[in-house]
Amino acid sequence: MLKIKEKKTIISIGSITAAILLSLTLIPAAIAKDVLLRVGIVQRFGDEAKEKLTLSSSSGDNLTLRVLGEDGQSQTLQTNRLQLEVIPRPLASPILQEKVILSDHATFETAENSAKNWAKMGIKVEITQPGRWQVWAKREVYENPLVRRWLLTSLQAKGHNQPYINSVLLKEKPQVSFQINGVRYFPKELEIESQKNLIQVTHSPEQVRLYGGTMRLQPNAYGTFTLVNNVPLETYLRGVVPHEIGHDAPESATQAQTIIARTYALRNLRRFQADNYELCADTHCQVYYGLTGTNPRADQAITATRGLVLTYQNELVDALYSSTTGGVTALFSDVWDGEERPYLRAVVDSPNRVWDLSKQSLANETTFRQFINLKDGFNETGRRVFRWQKQASLADLSQDLETYLKRRKHPLAHFQKIQWMEVTKRSPSGRILTMTIQTDKGILELHKNEVRSALGPPRSTLFYIDPIYDTNRQIQGYNFIGGGFGHGVGLSQFGSYNLARLGWSPEQILAFYYPGTIIQPLNNSIVFWRGN
Repeated sequence: MLKIKEKKTIISIGSITAAILLSLTLIPAAIAKDVLLRVGIVQRFGDEAKEKLTLSSSSGDNLTLRVLGEDGQSQTLQTNRLQLEVIPRPLASPILQEKVILSDHATFETAENSAKNWAKMGIKVEITQPGRWQVWAKREVYENPLVRRWLLTSLQAKGHNQPYINSVLLKEKPQVSFQINGVRYFPKELEIESQKNLIQVTHSPEQVRLYGGTMRLQPNAYGTFTLVNNVPLETYLRGVVPHEIGHDAPESATQAQTIIARTYALRNLRRFQADNYELCADTHCQVYYGLTGTNPRADQAITATRGLVLTYQNELVDALYSSTTGGVTALFSDVWDGEERPYLRAVVDSPNRVWDLSKQSLANETTFRQFINLKDGFNETGRRVFRWQKQASLADLSQDLETYLKRRKHPLAHFQKIQWMEVTKRSPSGRILTMTIQTDKGILELHKNEVRSALGPPRSTLFYIDPIYDTNRQIQGYNFIGGGFGHGVGLSQFGSYNLARLGWSPEQILAFYYPGTIIQPLNNSIVFWRGN
């Protein structure tokens, strides 16, 4: 990484001038840092039977393969096309594979807070994503079966009934294989590069993408493999920005998204430590399609903002964003467990004073219903998911909830029917903090983002419900009336469209959605993450 020798420029977003903006957005490439990212573009290769991956070089180029065999020997091969498959290989004798699963979560953010709480109890932990996010007792620390059972027993004695041991008796081992010139190879690890730094990856006929940088196929924590793209940050953004903000977004909105996407990536490099890479390529991180679908507008925004990140007290912000807030942004703690981020506040998503949260808190159910029925004057007014309404029968809702509870191994997972539902607590931004559900087996509570994970209709946690009755006044289902799509924390992508069209600069847009933050060039003094 290059060191910035010039004096660091830190500028308050709210007071930026055109001249200063020009000096920031034209940072010479020589002093704007680039960082090599490790992005898992195919995270669990081998999960599905007969799954294949094809890697190809561009015209006039070859792939160079560095193959590490199971015997520890390495060799170099060349080809223009490589087809990878996973073959089950029988083990000489069965192997018992176990892990202590401490907790299970829909999002990384809540899993990380849970991991922090387990660590406070003296337990060594790791965050994983076999499907949903999970916190495991660190495998190399609790590698002995007796130690794992001692840990589980001691936790249960303290009233922790959520942890359990996952045990699988393995009779075969997935093994990556490929063939070149009639010779079959079984690599333990595989590195792939090309002279032009361009590699096409075909995962299915519908998923053919071109990537910059190099590739590495490596084992993960789940007994399968991950294809990792080693790609420079600014190249990575070319595969993120147009797909996140949209190809027709206004210039200022695209630049704001670019700064946020760069900040988000650098802030979240720790997500996949258990699997030895940093980021994923889907909505659990940021959508990343490589060099497929790049466009000039996004490329111009990446160049114009090169090296710029959003910070709070010289630390990268937790640069969360969603497509549509529904008219009000949420606090971090409205959606996830963990410490508040001071710059993630409840802000009415409008350039006008359409609502005063200080006088009309949305924690009140009646007031919330008044707010959610407003449609005009917001940044997202007219957007399809700004306001939404969906109905669901008790049978469908019961099936959704049962699936969720079984995945969580919840004691009420085998209930027969939902009898009654109610929102029992809201945050000042109107987000549901607690929903109480009565089933035939007992009462349970869903908290925060669990509501979206457990029930099919909600597009966000910004909604209210009304029962649907039959002619005998028996509840048949519920009507969900709400606003927004996603968690609603931080920048609204569609909201930024409106502000940009009103003439707002990228700095003004980011100051609106992340109050108290500043934009500055990436440099050695900026803290990526403090562990909060």
